[in-house]
Amino acid sequence: MSRESEADQPGEAVLPGTLPEALRAELVEFRRDLHMHPELGNQEFRTTAAIKARLEKAGLKPRVLAIGTGLICDIGEPEDGRPMLALRADIDALPIPDTKSECSYQSTVPDRAHACGHDVHTTVVLGAGLVLAELRRLGQLPRAVRLVFQPAEEVLPGGAADVVECGVLDGVGRILAVHCDPKVDAGKIGLREGPITSACDRLEISLDGPGGHTARPHLTTDLVTAAARVVTDVPALVARRTDARSGLAVTWGRIDSGHAPNVIPQHAELSGTVRCLDLDTWRQAPDLVVAAIDEVANLHRAKSEINYIRGVPPVVNDPDATELLRTAMAARRGADSVEGTEQSLGGEDFSWYLEHVPGAMARLGVRAPGDRAGRDLHQGDFDVDESAIEVGVEMFTAAALLDAMG
Repeated sequence: MSRESEADQPGEAVLPGTLPEALRAELVEFRRDLHMHPELGNQEFRTTAAIKARLEKAGLKPRVLAIGTGLICDIGEPEDGRPMLALRADIDALPIPDTKSECSYQSTVPDRAHACGHDVHTTVVLGAGLVLAELRRLGQLPRAVRLVFQPAEEVLPGGAADVVECGVLDGVGRILAVHCDPKVDAGKIGLREGPITSACDRLEISLDGPGGHTARPHLTTDLVTAAARVVTDVPALVARRTDARSGLAVTWGRIDSGHAPNVIPQHAELSGTVRCLDLDTWRQAPDLVVAAIDEVANLHRAKSEINYIRGVPPVVNDPDATELLRTAMAARRGADSVEGTEQSLGGEDFSWYLEHVPGAMARLGVRAPGDRAGRDLHQGDFDVDESAIEVGVEMFTAAALLDAMG
């Protein structure tokens, strides 16, 4: 099947699954503009305005969310109560420097970078929306589609929770998303039925005691030892009190206590993450983890104050929605363009949508074929093979058409 557009001129039909060359180039430039102007969660005002302007230029009526950033846009009107398909993109960036010094579209904002591919996710959903809007105008899209451009994915517990509260799932029966994967070649996607990401929560702990001299630890609370035992014993206790297959893991990122070698401090602080592969175990995790921390702290006579910060549940891909993505991708790029993928220990707030409606997330390949440089997400040198944008647009367009016929 030829993948060259048969309608590259303005005003002519955009065939399902094909992109005019002018639109391909525009989408690449749009992504690069976002990449050069990254904005953190709940601060995405420029990004929101840019998306809104392009959708309005296409004759659509996007609506900025009540929370101030992010927007939704319906292509067509729901008919006969039939639920809509929603396509979701996250629009925020990360608070890290862009280190791609040789890149012409390097971030212009100090210590801000689209190092997780949200600029690509946004451009893919925008591009799919533009194609679907043209198909709707031509009478070739029988069911309405909703575009969701969500802020603050990188901010716990995730902007998706706020977006759901704004009612963006009203009338939606199924939701789809992509996430860039630098371990998958451009031109392919990774799919997995069931859990594809991990739950991710955060822990902040304070331990307190009367303090004292290191010559007499038996007369006080040996707070450094207490903190050390929390660090080592709590993960082991939690692991022994849950099914090993649930993958519940407590991992520490910071421990801080004391100022002098011969003084037992009065205060210690620890912080870390709780990750879990299983949804049911994640729901029990706060009680399990807090009980283990208190048990170890009490054993060492330390007073504990625990701030357990709920993050996101795992993304659990619905079988039917996963099959829809598989079928759509195979129809556009062939069966070998879909590969299996492992469950990640990373968190993704797309899971909040799936608490309300079925859906699925695909891993969008962004690695240039043959490139084995080993770039990863959340690193300053992260970049993508921009041909992945067209792939994502094709897949979402085909999925919307298949869903409409279902």
